[in-house]
Amino acid sequence: MSSKAIHPPSVQTDGETLAHEAYFNELREREYPMLNESHQIYLDYTGGNLYAQSQLRAHFELLSNNVFGNPHSTNPTSQFATQKVEETREAVLKFFNADDYCCIFTQNASGALHIVGECYPFHKNGTLLLLSDNHNSVNGIREYCQRKDREFAYTPLQYEDLNIDSVSLEKHLANHPNKENKLFAYPAQSNVTGVKHQLNWIQKAHELGWDVLLDAAAFVPTNVLDLSRWKPDFVTLSFYKIFGYPTGIGALLVRKEKFHKLEKQWFAGGTVTLAAVNSPHHYLAENHERFENGTVNYLDIPAIKTGLDYIQGIGMGRINERVKSLVKYFHTRLTALKHDTGRPVVRVFGPPNRQETGGTFIMNFFDANGKVLPFEDIEEKANQRGISIRSGCFCNPGIDEINNCLSTEEIARYFTSRDRGNYRDMIAFLNKMRGATRVSVGLATNKEDLDTFLAFAAELRNLEAGVS
Repeated sequence: MSSKAIHPPSVQTDGETLAHEAYFNELREREYPMLNESHQIYLDYTGGNLYAQSQLRAHFELLSNNVFGNPHSTNPTSQFATQKVEETREAVLKFFNADDYCCIFTQNASGALHIVGECYPFHKNGTLLLLSDNHNSVNGIREYCQRKDREFAYTPLQYEDLNIDSVSLEKHLANHPNKENKLFAYPAQSNVTGVKHQLNWIQKAHELGWDVLLDAAAFVPTNVLDLSRWKPDFVTLSFYKIFGYPTGIGALLVRKEKFHKLEKQWFAGGTVTLAAVNSPHHYLAENHERFENGTVNYLDIPAIKTGLDYIQGIGMGRINERVKSLVKYFHTRLTALKHDTGRPVVRVFGPPNRQETGGTFIMNFFDANGKVLPFEDIEEKANQRGISIRSGCFCNPGIDEINNCLSTEEIARYFTSRDRGNYRDMIAFLNKMRGATRVSVGLATNKEDLDTFLAFAAELRNLEAGVS
C-alpha cells in the first residue's frame, strides 16, 4: 500500500470534500449497480461487505481461462492452483505488512479462532483473559481453557461509553505473574458498538508476559492494520468482511516465533509430511499446512488477491475517511430526532464522540413516553421499506448484558434454573429487555441510503408502543 493510501489528509477543504464525495458516488454507480437496480438500502456492512462488479469479472475470467487441479500434487493443473494459492497468501501478508507472520487459510474467522482455542497450551500452567466486548467465537475459547482445568476471567468495559476499563484491565494483566502460558483475547473493533479498542494494549500485555489474540474481523474492512508496528501473536479475520467475495474463507495470522506454541491436537490430509498405519506415528508439516486441514478452497482463494487489489486501488486511508464522514453525518442527524414530548426517538450506545469508532451503530428506539420499542418491530418495519439492518444480540452477549443492565446474579439465576433456553425465555424470566438494532455503513454507502433510514426513523416520532 502506498503511503498516500495509508495516511490521507486529516483535514479536507470544501473542494476536496466534494471531490471525495463524487469519487465514491461514481464508484458506487460503477461497481455496485445492483443496489439501485434492486432498490435495496443496505446498512449491514458489519454483517458482510458487498462485492464489486470488477471483482466478479476478474475472478470469472481467471476461472474461465485456466484449469485448476487439486493442490498437493506435481501435475500441471495442481501446480497452477498451488501457485495461485501461494500468490494470494503472499498478498495477504503484504497487505498487512506481516513479514514476521504465517498466513493460515481457514473457513472463516471463527475457524481461525477455533485453531487457537484448540491448540493453545492452557494445560501447561495457563490462563485466559477475555474482554467483555468479544464475539462468541472468541468467548468460546474459554471452553478449551476450562476443560484443561484452567481458569479464565473477563475484564469489563466502562458503562458510559463501552470503552475498555483501563484500570481494571491493567490489574488483570498484572495478575498471574508466575503463569507460563497466558492468552489475552480482544477485538481491535467491536462488532456491535464500532468502538476501536486501543492497539497499544498488545505491547502492554506482552510486557507482562501475555500472548495476545487480536480479533480483527470488524476492524480491517475500514482500517489499516500494520503488523510490523502492532505485533499480536495471533490475528483472526474473514475476507468477505473486507470486500464481499468470496465468503467461506478467513485467515489466522501467526507470528512465526509463536508458531510452535500452538499444539496441534490431531492430523488430517495435507497437514502431515508423513504418517503411518502399522505404527502410530506421524510428522506434522512445519508451515501453514500444519493447520490447513484437507483441501483448501483453491478455486476461491485467488479471489482474495483480486479483492485485496481492488481495496488497494481505492486506498484504505480513503475508505477510512469516507466512513468517518458518513458516521459524522448519520450520528448527528439520528441523535437529533425528538418526539414532540422532547424525548429522544433513538439512543445510540457507546461514545457520544464517534471519532474513535468505525461505521457500526447499536441503538434502541423509544416511543413518545420513553418506552423501548421492540427491536423485532423495528426490523420488520425496515424490511417493509427494503432497508437491510440487523437486530438481536449480534453474537456478543457482553455488550447486551451491559446495555440492558443484566447483573451477574440475574444471569446465573437464569442459567442454573434450566437446562436449555433462549433469549425470549430469558426476557420472560428476568422481565428485562435483551437485544437492540444495529446499523452499519461501509464502502458502498451513500448519503441517500442514510437519508432513507433517517426518514424511516423520523416516522417513529410520536409513536406509542403497541400502536402501528
